[in-house]
Amino acid sequence: MGWSRQFKLAVSFSVLLLVMPFNTNAASAQEESLIPMGHSIGIKMELSGVFITNDVMISKDHWLKAGDLIGQVDDVTIGTLTDFETALSTLRDKKEIVLHVSQNGDKIQIQADGDAMKRLLPFLKDRTEGTGTLTYVDPDNGTYGALGHQIIDSALKSPPSFNNGAIYLSEIGQIKKSVPGVPGYKISTIVEDEDFLGTIRTNGVYGIFGAWNSAHKKVLTEPLEIMHPEQLKEDVAEIFTTIKGTEVESFSIRITKVEQDQFQFVLTDPKLLKATGGILQGMSGSPVIQNGKFVGAVTHMFVDDPEKGAGLFLETMRSGEK
Repeated sequence: MGWSRQFKLAVSFSVLLLVMPFNTNAASAQEESLIPMGHSIGIKMELSGVFITNDVMISKDHWLKAGDLIGQVDDVTIGTLTDFETALSTLRDKKEIVLHVSQNGDKIQIQADGDAMKRLLPFLKDRTEGTGTLTYVDPDNGTYGALGHQIIDSALKSPPSFNNGAIYLSEIGQIKKSVPGVPGYKISTIVEDEDFLGTIRTNGVYGIFGAWNSAHKKVLTEPLEIMHPEQLKEDVAEIFTTIKGTEVESFSIRITKVEQDQFQFVLTDPKLLKATGGILQGMSGSPVIQNGKFVGAVTHMFVDDPEKGAGLFLETMRSGEK
């Protein structure tokens, strides 16, 4: 994931149905209300060091692997790309440089020359960026939840270890439609880099969570009561999501299957289908509503039939916030 401010897809959007463990607390859920959102968000995370993004030969006897962490260059501690570039500049006249690396949990030291070190630069990253959909805001606790699944860095192939991060309002400028076998995506741009909506505290299996930093702007509804999974019916429902600009809209769906830990649905809204062709990458986290109650969030799509998708119950998603 190391894209510019305008990017196609930042957050890994699963395309296979995912079954997750599930715990419920019906009494507490029925007493609580949350604000369903549906905004498109940009995500920025500062990684906990400088990581290798591809397998790279650093000497005739050593390869660096995607996901390796560079901790030190000679006696210079490396925390950012700037640190690495400064170290190279300082050590440019040395014939051999000792690279300290964490690889598969082991700390190793590698002898490399200056030219080999310079070749590393295109394969290093100290931050990751992405896009997704804001699911809810808890006005009482000042927190939010988004995505409904974990961020997996596309280069590192794993959840990124990060020091801090934030979410930002993003604007949809263009859509590449989904077709059977090829998921579509949103092309979006962060509206204002300096004005973040919230900080990222947790990147867990049920989504990203953190402190909400902005006053609530009314979208489509006031806070809604959380629906218990047993209340969900195989019937009409709606999702809140953004497919143009920053406007959150409501679109019709039909719940087709209810299971203990997830539900399935099909998009039925003609406007949404015409615009998107089905579920898009970047739509994960879109709130699902039925009969005025907050059900959960869109999390998955069926690649061969993009009009069909699956969602995570809000009760389950919120367990990742605690």
